[in-house]
Amino acid sequence: MKAVVIYNSQTGFTKRYAEWLSERSGADCFELSEAKKKNLNGYDAIIYGGWACAGGISKLSWFKGNINKWKDKKLIVFCVGASPLENPEIESALRKNFNEEEWRRVSVFYCPGGFNYEKMSTTSKLMMKMFIKALKSKKNKTKEEEAMIEMISSSYDISDIKYIEPILDCLNE
Repeated sequence: MKAVVIYNSQTGFTKRYAEWLSERSGADCFELSEAKKKNLNGYDAIIYGGWACAGGISKLSWFKGNINKWKDKKLIVFCVGASPLENPEIESALRKNFNEEEWRRVSVFYCPGGFNYEKMSTTSKLMMKMFIKALKSKKNKTKEEEAMIEMISSSYDISDIKYIEPILDCLNE
């Protein structure tokens, strides 16, 4: 099966997962801006990776805008975010990015990444600082909110190549 991995990465976590997928599957790998210039008709599987931002998947509109052209292809999306895989809100957040027909058509996965404040855009850093400040000022915080404040107050990396295994299994089905 000839596959391609296309990704959009802000701080490097999504790029890392895309490269791992490409290396382990033998798929071609392109950053989204480069992939937009390519003819993807020769691929049997198209894998798109984007980073999570406020419950959305970055640049997913490009992928979704092409779904109807790719009816004969296996379609996979992976999202890289800052939450651990065990976060119970991940599936519902992922589902909100797709309508029912798209959800049935596309295999969707989540990969834990992290935060790299040094590589974030100024806008993203500012949004995160405002979010942390709002959480800290909240009265009667839950244990989960306290843990979140601790976790996102500085850069961290929870990415691991093991998280691509379900994606590889899906690709090889």
